[in-house]
Order: sequence, then structure tokens, then C-alpha cells
Amino acid sequence: MYFEFSPSKLAGKYILDATFRAYNTWSFSCNAKWVDLERTNNISEGTRWPGPTQLDQMGDRYVSNGRGTNCSPDQPDAWVEFNDNPEEGDENLASTVRKFADGKISRLTLMLRAKDESDPEAWKRFDDNAELKVNYAYKPGVPTSVGVIPGDGTTAYCNKSSSAPLIVTRVDPMVQAAVQTLVEHHAGDEEGALQAEFVVERGDDAAWHQVWTGYRPGTGWDPDGTVERMRTSNRADGGLYRLKSRTQSHWSYNGKSGDLFSSYSSWCYFKIDSTAPKAPLITAGLPYTQCTETLCDGKGGPGVPGSFTFKPNALDKDIAGYRWRLLTTSAKETRTVTGSTVTVPNVTPSLSGTQVLSVEARDVRNRWGTPAEFSFKVSPATGPVGTWHFDDGAPGSDVTVAKDTATEGTRHDATLREVSTRVGWSTLARRGDADHSLWLNDGADQTRVGYASTVSPAVNTKDSFTISAWAYLTDTSSTKVVLAAPGTNASAFTLYYSASYKKWVFNRTATDTKTGPVYLRSLSETGEPPLKVWTHLTGVFDTKGDTNKTNDTIQLFVNGRPQGQPVVLNSLSSAYTPWVSSGGLQFGRSLVGGVWGENFRGRLDEVSVWQRPLTRDEVAQEAQLLENSVPGNELVAHWDAASSTGTELKELTAYPAPALKLSAAGAVLDTQHGLVVDGTAGYASATGPVTDESGSFTATARVQLDSAKLAAKPVGYEAQVAGQQASAGESSWALSVVKPADGVYQWRFTRTAVGADGTVTQSAQVPGGDIAETDTWVQVTGVFDAQEAWEWSDPADPAESETRYGKLHLYVGQFDQPAEGDAGFTAAQQGAGALAVGRGSKGGTTARHLPGALEELRIWTGAMSADQIASQVIGTDTP
Repeated sequence: MYFEFSPSKLAGKYILDATFRAYNTWSFSCNAKWVDLERTNNISEGTRWPGPTQLDQMGDRYVSNGRGTNCSPDQPDAWVEFNDNPEEGDENLASTVRKFADGKISRLTLMLRAKDESDPEAWKRFDDNAELKVNYAYKPGVPTSVGVIPGDGTTAYCNKSSSAPLIVTRVDPMVQAAVQTLVEHHAGDEEGALQAEFVVERGDDAAWHQVWTGYRPGTGWDPDGTVERMRTSNRADGGLYRLKSRTQSHWSYNGKSGDLFSSYSSWCYFKIDSTAPKAPLITAGLPYTQCTETLCDGKGGPGVPGSFTFKPNALDKDIAGYRWRLLTTSAKETRTVTGSTVTVPNVTPSLSGTQVLSVEARDVRNRWGTPAEFSFKVSPATGPVGTWHFDDGAPGSDVTVAKDTATEGTRHDATLREVSTRVGWSTLARRGDADHSLWLNDGADQTRVGYASTVSPAVNTKDSFTISAWAYLTDTSSTKVVLAAPGTNASAFTLYYSASYKKWVFNRTATDTKTGPVYLRSLSETGEPPLKVWTHLTGVFDTKGDTNKTNDTIQLFVNGRPQGQPVVLNSLSSAYTPWVSSGGLQFGRSLVGGVWGENFRGRLDEVSVWQRPLTRDEVAQEAQLLENSVPGNELVAHWDAASSTGTELKELTAYPAPALKLSAAGAVLDTQHGLVVDGTAGYASATGPVTDESGSFTATARVQLDSAKLAAKPVGYEAQVAGQQASAGESSWALSVVKPADGVYQWRFTRTAVGADGTVTQSAQVPGGDIAETDTWVQVTGVFDAQEAWEWSDPADPAESETRYGKLHLYVGQFDQPAEGDAGFTAAQQGAGALAVGRGSKGGTTARHLPGALEELRIWTGAMSADQIASQVIGTDTP
């Protein structure tokens, strides 16, 4: 009898002890017989007799239960418990469950069996309600909010460069860290018994050396999330220092106790200069007001500038200027002004919520001082004035209206036109199962004049506006329009694929004319977009809040990325005027020269329009398709070995992803082990891609490594589990395993960008944190989040940094592997050519053959969160 467990409830826990218990309901004989608990390979739909390979014995018990009054004394049904006996060296349940909790085993499969199955008296029956009970301690996570409070303020700073340290004007600065558990199991609950350790080193008087340590709390322990603060002892004025911190987790069990330690945080550099400028004074003009302990009213909104005045601290008499930035922005966004008292009229937050304005003063000797902070709250922005989810009808239904579900302004429902073979509803939709989208002209009918439209304009095209849509394009033979706002003869704006440019385009037409129209375009920076993938498109028109047409701009965003700089419309044509569209919003067609056409072919979903310009950060949020703070995803390909036979790996979704064809040699479909590849010639492949790789996506494979064949490979060997080709010699993305040393293997998720000549222009990777398990099934998942922000530092000048977007994550089982400094990937890279399992491309060659087996490969559009990995990939919800 087999029992399989998911690690979700054990994530982030250090196992102190483990007990497996099963309910014995029947025994063949009243005589006790030995029952073994064995760990086996994992089971699946493809598992066949004689079952999975037995890997290790967990323990044994000498019992007989479930015969009731047939025995004397009675033998009622009873629980049988397996717990390590320290006197028996072959019982290692606790250590195995510890490895399981650590993510070294993706799923734990245990089998109950008679020690001697040839003896009928040893046969027994057990209920299927077995339990795995554990005693545990919370693993500590790297503390967050680590930094130094430079003066008497409340905000901690962490300057990452020794050449641009934080200036501290107290000789006993306050240090700070928020202790964390490795995994937060229940948001808001107090978990763990934790302590923060602080370490300060000095580096100006000699090589870096430790000069101070401290712990908080001083006695006892605090739960995760507690912000720990303490002052250092007096340090040398003029000294250059750096701070790091780690979390300590304490446990006690069964008369023993111990401590676990997280990794250290990165270094925070600071310099003590008691004579440097003190924190300046900040006062606010309109519209923002300072938050207090009892009042923090929202004012303004994203993109709404505020006025702030900077004045010297009362102790400073020689201030010559200031530098300032909002702490939600990067150091590159820092602005400088000159003067002793200065009013800055254009401090512009890009997101709603509480913002912190940080200001430093500069004296006449060009010394920067301690920053001051000013907290203020930004009101939520006005929402869209039109939103169409296109989930109103199912394929084949008689529903012909798509409801506008926005809450701002007047509603503008869209009516499907040319219903039947040209427009309708599709189950291929961006939010996943049970969602629908607008289907347009993607059937056998060659007329292709289907579209949808509102009766009246959904947005005023004379004023600032933003439009966005998810587009699934299936044909690039001619121009295909996503959205347009018509007038009498032309379209005031059009969001479309251009067959001439072979790019996505957002344009405005200079005037509403029938002849000789002048188009003013914002073009995508990438090449021809891939077909039959979901792509997020946004167009922003910004009048800068005035009636001066010379500063009006448009800008296209693709998958949340700005395409070039905003285009100043008047600089392209002096004939430009921001004219008003008089017709209803068009979904899937445009008006050119008084003639309707350029109908879209494919699917449209999640369309929204705003009567304001969205900021870049807001556009990035829209591209995440958040619902209750959770990103939406859609399964676009699923290759399954268990349901496949012959020479192809079957694809199971409704999307048009092709089957993976097996190579002529070295690959075989096995009913017990899935797709088996020999590590020399075997693989399976099809033409990709199946997702827009310039946007977010998730790819997962269930794989088993062949230890014997990997042992024969040279050190440094890398084998691709699955990946999409970028060029003849590189992979756009790849899940792989590498061999850094004999007997040591490591999972890896990589992304590689190539130029037009095939040379590598950018690369990123996340390695597995532990040694990869062999000869057992492991779920390996790569996530690329195109909207995740990270701080880039210039290698030539670490003090120069900026916020960039796009980051990789690797999950082994459900465990997010620790990302190192090279996990950021900003290129809008799109793969082309072979999508393969069992081999890949790197360094100009196509090889990297995998020795092992693969059960499945799944790919989603959208970046999954850790909880989604647990529920959708691993198949169980986190507790």
C-alpha cells in the first residue's frame, strides 16, 4: 500500500522528529508479523506493477491488529506507529523527512509491506488515512529592512557601495533588521522564536575587520516580522563602516535545544561624520500633507506632482543645495537642486499608497549629510472608465454583448458584430480555467469582418488617456487592429500589428481626414512578434494636463515594457491636433479613409481604458493581471508522457502547441518511466515558442536523473531538461542540470539573449541551492517575472544604480531557490525554432543531452507566485 505526501506543510521547517502512523484494520493471523515501512520512487498515473523502485527502509514493526474477538486477548483495529529507534541504525524516517522538508525530495512516497510477502500470515490491511506527524522548528530567513538610521529619524537606509556610504552624524547610530522565518505559513500569525544578530566592520583604518556585534532582543525571542533596533557603542568619527545581519531561530525538544542561523544580509555601508550637514527640514505645499501617528490622509494621485520646500537644519549655516528622491524609486532617480532654501514643484509619485520623500543637504564644502524623511499618502488613482473581461458567453452561446464592468463614469457595453463564423467567444483566455475571451475571425470563413464595438465613445481622445489589451494574434499577413477610436473618416488612435513594420504599433492620426492621413507612431523596439501567444499591449496618450499641443506624447508598452521614449506628436507633424473621436470604441477593426477594415484575427481579452495617463509602474502592474494581489496565469502547453504512445509526446491543452516528436534514436516512451532519454542522442522536440517570452511565463518539468549515466559525464557537463531555442547555438530559456564536481549535480534555470548575429548579449541564471537528487522524480520549475523590479549597480561605479525589471526564479519542488546577483534579466528576448526536452543549445552547439526520464512539461503565460507553484504545479494548497 502506497502513501504519497506533498511537502507544502513542511516548507521552511527544520524537522526534529517524525512519526508515520497507519490504521491496521485486519491481519491474516493472530500471530504478530513484521511490517516494513519503505521509501519508494514516486507514483503517478503511469505507475504499473510491480510498482516503483524501493529506495530505503524507514523502519519496521512487529504487530497484529484488526482480528477482534477472534484472538485471545482481543486484537481490535489499532494505529501502528513508525518512529526511529536509535538502537537500530537502519531506521531513518526523521532524516528522510528532514530531506523532504528541505526540498531535496520533491514528493515523499512510503509503502507498507510485509517483510516476508511469501508468508500469507504476514498479510495485513490498512486504512488510507495514514498520517505523517512531525516535530519541528522554524527555519530562519535572511532578515529584511536591514539598515542604519543615520540621525534621530525613523527610516533605515542601506547604501550598497563603499564609495557612496550613508553619512551618519551620530557616533552611536541605530541599526535595524526585521527578523524572518524562511517561509511564512500563515500571514499575520506570530511564528518562530527569533533573534537578530548585528555585525559591524570597519575598513578605513585597515583591512575590513569586525569591531562590534549586538543581539536583539537581548533576552528571550521574538516572532517573525519583528523589527529589531539597537544603538551601537560609540564608533570613531570619520570611520568607514559596514553592517550585516542574520536571523537566529531557537528550538528546544525532548530535553535538547539548539539554534539555526540564516545567511547574512548584504552589506550596508556607512560613514560617521558628526560635522556633516544634519537632516534638513521638509515642508509640503499642495496637494500632499505629512503623515502623523494619528492621521495619514491620501491626497493627489499617481502621476500628480506635489510641491515641497527644503530648508537647512537649525544647526547648519552653510547649506548650498539638496538632493532628493522618493524611496520607491532607485538611486538613478535622485534629483539635485541648489540654494539654501528651495521649493521643488514637481515631486511626482508613480504609485498610490504611503510614500517617503528622502532629502539630503549639501554644504559649501560639497559634503552630503544625513537624510531627512517626509511621509505622505498618495490617494488611489481613478480606475478605468471602461473594462471588458469578455467572460460573458461561452463558445456557441447566443450571448452577443460584452459587459463594461468598470465603475468610473458611464458604462459602454460592447456588442459583437457579424456573429456566427466571424466573432464569438473562446475558451482560450488569459485568466485560466473557466475564463473566456473575444474570438475574432479565426475560422474557415475567409470574409473576416467580425468585430465588437460600443455605441458611443468610451474615452475622450482629446484629453489624456490609456488603453490596454491582451492580444492573441494568429495571422500577420496583413495589418490587424486591436483597438481603435473612429471619427468621421479616420481613427483618432489605433493599437495594432503593422504588416509593413512587422511590429506592434500605437498611433494617433494627425487629423480626421479622408485623404492623405498623417500617422504619428510609437513602435515596438523588438522584431516581429510571435503568433498564437498572449501579449499585453498598452498605449498612453499624455497631454501633460494642459491645452498646449506641442508637448503631447504617445508611448507604446509591450508586456509592461516601455517601447522607446515618449513620442512628441507635434515634432512629427505640425498638422497634429488632439481631435475627439465621435464613434464607439472598436474591438478588432479601424476606420481608414472612411472605410472600415484591418480586422483582427485571433482573440482579445481583458481590455481596459482610462481617462488619464498611467505611469510606468502602473502599466507594469496591469501587465501582471493581478486579482486580489495574485497574478493571473494561463496554461498554454502540456506534454504528458503517461498519455502518449509511439513516437510523439502528446500535447493536452486546447492551444495549438504541437506534439513533441521523439528523436530517431536514444528516446523511448516507457509505461513505467515516461519519456526515457539516453544522454547521448535521445530527445523530443517541436517548433516553438508557445508563450511570449518577452513577458512573464512559467515552465515546469517532472524529471528523473540517471545517476549511473551522469557519473560517466565529465565535470562541467550541462544537460538540458527542457528549453526553447533562441538561435542555432543558444537557448532563450532552459531548465537544466549541471555537474560541477564528481557525484555532485545542480539544477539551474537560465535565460539568454542573443543579437541579430547570434552572439550572446545578456544572460541570467538561478542555480539550485542544494545537490540535485538522482534516480527519483523531481519537479523543477522556472519562473520569469518580466515585471519584478531589482536594483542594478554599474560595475564601473557601484554608487550608480537604477531600478530594472525582469527576474528569474527556480523552484525545486515548491521551494524557491535562493537567487544570487545574476538573476536579473531585462532583455525582451523571444525564442524561435525548436522547443526541446532532453537536449538544448549553448555556446554555439546543440547537444547537452539529458540522461534520465521525463513525465511531463507544462508552460503557462504569467509568472506564478510561490503559493501558485504549490497549488497548480505541485498540486496541493499551502496551509
